[in-house]
Amino acid sequence: MYKILNVDGKAKRAEFTTVHGTIQTPVFMNVGTVAAIKGAVSTEDLEGIGTQVELSNTYHLHVRPGDHIVKQMGGLHKFMSWDKPILTDSGGFQVFSLAGLRKIKEEGVTFQSHIDGHRIFMGPEESMQIQSNLGSTIAMAFDECIPNPSTREYVENSVARTTRWLERCKKEMDRLNSLPDTVNPHQMLFGINQGGVYEDIRIEHAKTISAMDLDGYAVGGLAVGESHEEMYRILDAVVPHLPQDKPTYLMGVGTPANILEAVDRGVDFFDCVYPTRNGRHGHVYTNHGKLNLFNQKFQLDERPIEEGCQCPACRRYSRAYIRHLLKAGEMLGMRLCVLHNLYFYNTMMTEIRAAIEENRYQEYKKQKLAGMEQGK
Repeated sequence: MYKILNVDGKAKRAEFTTVHGTIQTPVFMNVGTVAAIKGAVSTEDLEGIGTQVELSNTYHLHVRPGDHIVKQMGGLHKFMSWDKPILTDSGGFQVFSLAGLRKIKEEGVTFQSHIDGHRIFMGPEESMQIQSNLGSTIAMAFDECIPNPSTREYVENSVARTTRWLERCKKEMDRLNSLPDTVNPHQMLFGINQGGVYEDIRIEHAKTISAMDLDGYAVGGLAVGESHEEMYRILDAVVPHLPQDKPTYLMGVGTPANILEAVDRGVDFFDCVYPTRNGRHGHVYTNHGKLNLFNQKFQLDERPIEEGCQCPACRRYSRAYIRHLLKAGEMLGMRLCVLHNLYFYNTMMTEIRAAIEENRYQEYKKQKLAGMEQGK
């Protein structure tokens, strides 16, 4: 299932075999919250820019169109016409970030829909049932996303509850996978390590969930306001206590620099909205720093976003033209920037994998970071 091909320092180059194909890691998962990448990016586009895994959101798809509708349509893969792996996050983060009014109990969380305000209850079982209806390749356990900062006492109680919820997730997923009408009876479950910025709580929780022998493990609750240094400190402390023979996923991270640093600490799955969100605002990534295409200086710039880039935008269009589209509010401008950014991230992951295979990851990381810090 998870096979390490080479290790360079703590950086791992591996393959993760799933029912929907083999994932080459380290991997960046392209975020399609409601079963679509924002910025008018099609499934065909994703195939063209080297996407390995698409990530969709349990909460959003439960609210609209409804997970039962997705199940009736044959599951998420069939619904969005994508045959490669899909990871669904549990909805936990949305419950805690979107819900103004919410009530956390042992059973789960009651909150209001951000669309029409109707009351929704979600607990471990409900999250697993929704994800089972979606039929994703990898389902995430339902956890509490701890606000940052939080008191030590609050974090300890929250982490204990997250562990109890994980046990319930595992039990419910085993039950759902055994049912005759399950969309994907081979659905995998990843547990989530929590503990805020308290190293000892994080380590203890990592040990506890590692013993549960899940398909993979995520580090959650980071990139929520703490500094990059704090995030790296937590990863240094926690990753060695997660199983080395299972994939490690850093949720919601991050910038190219964050990814390069986290790979160096043994992480091999990533997701983040940055490339799509930035792209929709005309901010594009290059090996020489980030560019804002709204800037006047690109008005007569005939060059592509990045010389030598093989993405659909750079193969054909100039910075000047894309800037014009953005200024005119044309959707094509956003779409081209999003495609470029996702291509940049996916290509960076290909380079990372090659560097680890060839035992030159430190050299690659140093060079890549130096280039991107130049700016233009």
